[in-house]
Amino acid sequence: MTDVTGFSARGDVRPPDVAGGEKETLTAFLGYLREAVIAKAAGLTDEVGLAPGVPSGTSLLGLVRHLTRVERNWFSYVYAGRDERLDDDEPPAPGETGASLIAAYQEAIRESDEIIAGCDDLGRRAARHLRDAEPPTMRWILVHMIEETGRHAGHADILREQTDGATGR
Repeated sequence: MTDVTGFSARGDVRPPDVAGGEKETLTAFLGYLREAVIAKAAGLTDEVGLAPGVPSGTSLLGLVRHLTRVERNWFSYVYAGRDERLDDDEPPAPGETGASLIAAYQEAIRESDEIIAGCDDLGRRAARHLRDAEPPTMRWILVHMIEETGRHAGHADILREQTDGATGR
């Protein structure tokens, strides 16, 4: 089933069966979680996707925006030393749509994947840190992003089920 944003809904998808090394395994699981978030956000009207699903005000498309900015902060700003730090708690701006938020997330993922691909040593330290601490390694950033994306994929599961009953990974 394809919705108006051009994204297809998916059923239950199992974790990746990867037999590669450490980098391939970490990136496969991160990609799996990113796809799960996108799948949860696909197929909703903007009104439903932007509506808060819990008292804190979290919305499904707000999670997508948050993850977009987290990707850019950790890979572009911290690891590569580019750009500027983004406010990852800022809610979607007026006029942003499900299609634009998902497209921005996919672009951030593409940029992050290019940075990851260019790293030949997961123990290499980043250009900076978001906190007052020694810059993390690419390994740490990948594991953190798996944790961050996985936590929000779980939130997305619940928010999506509240909207239309859709379940599955």
